[in-house]
Amino acid sequence: MIDVILPQLGESVSEGTISKWLVREGEVVKKDQALASIATDKADSELPSPTGGRISKLLAAEGDVVPVKTVIARIDENAQGPSPSPSLSASPGAPVSLPPLPAIAAPPPPAAPVPSAASAAARNAGGPLATPTVRKTALENDVDLDRVQGTGERGRVTKDDVIRAAGTPNLAPAAPTSAPTRQSTPPPAIERPQTRATPQTQQIAQMINTGGGFVPPIPGVGFGQFKVPAYRPAEGDKVIPFTRRRRITADHMTYSKFASPHVVTVAEVDVQHATRLRNQHKDRYKAEGMSLTMLAFAVVATAKALRENPQMNTRVLDDSYVVLHDVNVGVAVDSPDGLVVPVVRRADELGVRGIVRAIDEVAKRARAGKITIDDLSGATFSVSNPGLKGNLFGGAIINQPNVGILRMGEVQKRVVVVETEDGEDHMAIHPVMYMALSYDHRVVDGVAANAFLWRVTEILEKADFEV
Repeated sequence: MIDVILPQLGESVSEGTISKWLVREGEVVKKDQALASIATDKADSELPSPTGGRISKLLAAEGDVVPVKTVIARIDENAQGPSPSPSLSASPGAPVSLPPLPAIAAPPPPAAPVPSAASAAARNAGGPLATPTVRKTALENDVDLDRVQGTGERGRVTKDDVIRAAGTPNLAPAAPTSAPTRQSTPPPAIERPQTRATPQTQQIAQMINTGGGFVPPIPGVGFGQFKVPAYRPAEGDKVIPFTRRRRITADHMTYSKFASPHVVTVAEVDVQHATRLRNQHKDRYKAEGMSLTMLAFAVVATAKALRENPQMNTRVLDDSYVVLHDVNVGVAVDSPDGLVVPVVRRADELGVRGIVRAIDEVAKRARAGKITIDDLSGATFSVSNPGLKGNLFGGAIINQPNVGILRMGEVQKRVVVVETEDGEDHMAIHPVMYMALSYDHRVVDGVAANAFLWRVTEILEKADFEV
């Protein structure tokens, strides 16, 4: 008997959701045949069979959230053919011999309820049912999930459960709901979530209890005396439910804005030389099936500037930060399921041609819906572009756990002042692009951010690229 284990589906992925079983119990499968569709915070993927045989047991139901390294099915590798059926008489006129019927016994007493596979797996993994987003929220608010009574489906702990628990001091373990009990002590005067489990947030909690200080708003609920008004349907309105990808994106963006104090700085980039270089070689690249774009030049310049300014190539830990060795640039790409950020790994070691090829490959997979979890994991910095219908510039939200994201603006012809070799200033019409850097002020100061953006600008304006 072979155990089918939910593997580690990418960096920082701790659990997955069984979206759909592609096989049934008793079905014979081949090695590498898709068994189930697994959804994670990163992407959706299919789980291949580790061996051939018959599906003996499916240990998780569709919709269950299962921790990695959990057994979700078992395969009998010794059974390679269809299940044998009882043989009847070979000749149609011959009597059929059937085994005697067993004596009818009294029905056994009802067995104790068996917990679901997902619940058992969660206990074996050391925690209750909760999504990665909820676990992250609990960690930041110093909430022990084992002490929270889940109100979601099958007892799953929701984000609202964690937020309520974060505002309740001295939370006791959740008691069974068999009989209601009267509260022996009055509830706290104000129950509001904390932002991080640090000495500073403990001071914030004290300020809250005394009626002052900063209290973060709760999305969809309100802030202080302000409450989000209820939606009132009107004729012609169209309610569109969040897709899973949109929900993940919304949670990510909300978390990033609360976790990282964003600062935005903007640079004006004269891309006259880069545009000329692109126009000289774009037809040659097109003949090879690749697109030489300004995005490729921007990624090359960004990767080089990151190597020279490592403060921008970091991530924040609890009480420290780490300077990352590899320069992996995430490039925002639109896909049928929404915006995704595939990663160009070790971008500083690639030239223009290597960057163009890497961007084209991941962009095609993203638009075809074939992006993998590995394609989306491990970015140390991100670059976003405005697309075909762009605008002047915009401050993008940082892609966690990065500390910066560079957003390109639209390339437009503008009047600029250029200095000739004899030192004279002249007005000229050049293609110009604004680039906006959003950075995390927890670990990146203005000096480091401006030095990085200045270097990106310098590389792009000189356009000293090997194409």
